[in-house]
Amino acid sequence: MIKKAVIPAAGYGTRFLPATKSQPKEMIPIIDTPVIQYVVEEAVASGITDILMIIGKGKRAIEEYFDRSPVLEESLLKKQDLKTLDKIRSISNLANIHFVWQKEMNGLGDAILHARYHVNNEPFAILLGDTLVKSEDGPVTKQLIDVYEKYQSSVIALEEVKPEMVHRYGIIDGQQISENVFKASDWIEKPTPEEAPSNLAVASRYIFTPDIFEFLEKTPPGKNNEIQLTDAMREMVKTKAMYGLKFNGKRYDIGNKLGFLKTNLEFALEDPEIGETVKIWLKEFAAGL
Repeated sequence: MIKKAVIPAAGYGTRFLPATKSQPKEMIPIIDTPVIQYVVEEAVASGITDILMIIGKGKRAIEEYFDRSPVLEESLLKKQDLKTLDKIRSISNLANIHFVWQKEMNGLGDAILHARYHVNNEPFAILLGDTLVKSEDGPVTKQLIDVYEKYQSSVIALEEVKPEMVHRYGIIDGQQISENVFKASDWIEKPTPEEAPSNLAVASRYIFTPDIFEFLEKTPPGKNNEIQLTDAMREMVKTKAMYGLKFNGKRYDIGNKLGFLKTNLEFALEDPEIGETVKIWLKEFAAGL
């Protein structure tokens, strides 16, 4: 059973400057909850008990967020705001969370390499810290774990994208072996629509066997002079079986302003406290456009 997860959260978040000048992009809230808390909750709901976060300069707020806050807790206790107190305390009890620093921004592949000794030769999950995924079939990471347990090989979450959008993603080349599972023969990073072997894109959730570290170590710097995870995956699939799972659901692109605003709006409409009010306001606002 997979019990360990790695959450890379070291990027600068330049597309959200100036907000990310002093605040990690992973801490930007969807309604009232930071993106990274949703990611941790997905891991925990998938049976993960041990999480390693890869952080970088300016990311100490993430460490503090998942730690206890005695002064705040005492204040809430004095006010008898027990509901909020329980909510705050639960954050530090979600899982065993550890941190390691990526001293230089050398790419996602380099960030994953920092987890090698923590993983300790076990299969593990990777959840990107700035991306949310939702599925009608339960946590996407848990779905990947189920596929891993069947094939005992690395599994990557896939989403269907419009053909004209494939140039933004890593794309699987492979053979469909069941309704939603594909056996990979290659991974193509940001192909043109003409080059793309499919329109199934890597969707920010992975299960890897520890073999991935061998390939990451040998991977030279690629795009932006960084070690790219996809480059290591391309080498790994030549000798190790790898699979893709097309999940039934949606990936929320928090990495750009429009995607962030859309995500907040969708989550607001589903929020039990404000959902109905937001719906009424949205109809009135749209009528005036």
